[in-house]
Amino acid sequence: MIDAHVHLDKYGEQLPKALRQIRAKSIFTLAVSMDVDSFNETRRIAEADPLILPAFGVHPWEAHRFASDLSVLEATLEEASVYGEIGLDFHFVRDESFFAAQRTVFEFFLDAAEQNGRLINVHTKGAESAVLETLTTRTLPAVIVHWYSGPLDLVDEYLGLGAYFTVGVEVLRSELIQSLAARLPFDRILTETDNPGAWDWMEGEVGFPELIEQVEEAVAEARGMSRGELSAQVERNFQGVLQAGGVGV
Repeated sequence: MIDAHVHLDKYGEQLPKALRQIRAKSIFTLAVSMDVDSFNETRRIAEADPLILPAFGVHPWEAHRFASDLSVLEATLEEASVYGEIGLDFHFVRDESFFAAQRTVFEFFLDAAEQNGRLINVHTKGAESAVLETLTTRTLPAVIVHWYSGPLDLVDEYLGLGAYFTVGVEVLRSELIQSLAARLPFDRILTETDNPGAWDWMEGEVGFPELIEQVEEAVAEARGMSRGELSAQVERNFQGVLQAGGVGV
């Protein structure tokens, strides 16, 4: 199975349980980060487990901490094979004074992704049009749009850029996400959990990697196919986007 967006460094004392589930259920995990310290911890976790691929990013919620001195990010850029979580957030971030910093950091990572040929994992909440507009100015090898919940009429434009979309735990509750899961091209769909926080946000309890099984079941149901068929295609899709981004696993 594929979990294309997880915050492993957020598990704290629950990390051993999460890692046991990843290993027991063979869940290949793209572990994103929020900032430099988050990436360093995620990389440490990944060292002992070939099922975990660490990604380096500065989340838009943290961008204001780095926008005035991007040089502190440069060394870590060279060490990461995937950039994420990066992007823009105009929904949860209400203070518009932070938006310029988000754009500065996002553009910085996009510059690096173009130059270094990296796969990016992108956050778009409330800024779907702005992220799309920014991506259209770039030539990027591989893009994963994480937990898209914006206007469905923009989806085709993202697809036109070659983007892949993750579908996560919200597919278990949201008709919008179920609709997205049903309409995405079969060769562009990925699965994720965004745990531990996503399930906590939705249900008030820590989310663990095994929830990817329920995600697969819900996506397969939305598409009218077997879970096995869906899972096999998601694995092929993930291999394809990694290869496009120059990632060997």
